[in-house]
Amino acid sequence: MNTSLETRSTRAERRAARQRAHHLVTADEQSLAELEVFLTTLPLCASGRIFIEVPEAADIGVIDAPGRMTVTWLAREQRTGAPGSGRSCAPGQALARATCAWADEMMCDDEIETHVTLLGGYLGTADIVEHLTGSLAISPAQIRTPERFGLLPAQR
Repeated sequence: MNTSLETRSTRAERRAARQRAHHLVTADEQSLAELEVFLTTLPLCASGRIFIEVPEAADIGVIDAPGRMTVTWLAREQRTGAPGSGRSCAPGQALARATCAWADEMMCDDEIETHVTLLGGYLGTADIVEHLTGSLAISPAQIRTPERFGLLPAQR
């Protein structure tokens, strides 16, 4: 086999392997330290999306995430509650809306496995788990939540 062909083939295999596993990660202002610890466990080539909900835009900071991961900060003060309610955005609400919308669009392809790690508060996390397992039929085995929430069967 031609050496340049082998090199292209090897690169294509590595690229395909990177695309096989994707990460969806959520956090809020209470779980930022836990998020930072979790991100250190990911390989530098990890890809995916991180949603972080905070009370105010002034709370937005810098997170050291792998270069192929997109970080989206959600400031509750800039968002509204349920449509038509006239209420302010409740804790977990912006996180659940953004995560579920992203999942509806991006988790429709069975070829790319998505590992879900939900570190936000209970209410938002419960809504996300319900949407992923109910509406999108995502296996609970692909989802990690804080054990104290009791949202999923015992996690390994």
